[in-house]
Amino acid sequence: MSSAGEAAERAEAHGHTHSDVAGGWLRAAVFGAMDGLVTNTALVAGVGGGGASPHTVVLSGVAGLAAGAISMALGEYTSVTTQNEQLDLEVAKERHELATNPGGELQELADLWEARGLAQPLARAVAEQLSRDPEQALRVHVISELGLDPGEKPSPVTAAVSSFLTFAVGAVIPLLPFLLGAPVLWLALLCGGIGLVAAGALSARFTPRPWWSAGLRQLLFGAVAAGATYLIGAAIGVGTT
Repeated sequence: MSSAGEAAERAEAHGHTHSDVAGGWLRAAVFGAMDGLVTNTALVAGVGGGGASPHTVVLSGVAGLAAGAISMALGEYTSVTTQNEQLDLEVAKERHELATNPGGELQELADLWEARGLAQPLARAVAEQLSRDPEQALRVHVISELGLDPGEKPSPVTAAVSSFLTFAVGAVIPLLPFLLGAPVLWLALLCGGIGLVAAGALSARFTPRPWWSAGLRQLLFGAVAAGATYLIGAAIGVGTT
């Protein structure tokens, strides 16, 4: 079992656990849902504000859903993969330093613990103890210098799938009235607004922000985007060539 897994089991045994902040799914899921809701609510507002037919609104919304979900998934995959590759490069550099300059790296580790409040002799002893295991020393150096754990890299596939699915779910919400036979613009915007509040409130479960504050924040962002696109659509109109 990995050291992270053992630590998690010990924490659970003491009634103290944390959410997964390194898996890569939460940020991608929240971003995907919010982006899908804002994008398609604004898109429906713009196309509907221009006087387009219900069929055109649905066509535009479905096209926006497909294009946005695919774009989000590819973007998340590329972003997380690039971050992981950069971390691998930095780990390789640190591994090289440990192999070619062990004394200097040992002193750097001792200085690190001393800066965190340990007395100099104890800091040196801790550094020497950690340095007996090269992989553990490497991990401590990387976490201290980069703020990332090389053993807990986020998954690019998880991030991509999360963002794809949540964007699609978010994007379909403002289209529901049109898809269910009630092609009324204000009803579509209402659905989008309710979705934004709900998504913001759900995301607040993972943060110290109150649910109503997070929900209203997302509603405000969506209202600004939808209002801007509605005005643009109304100004241009569907009959302009």
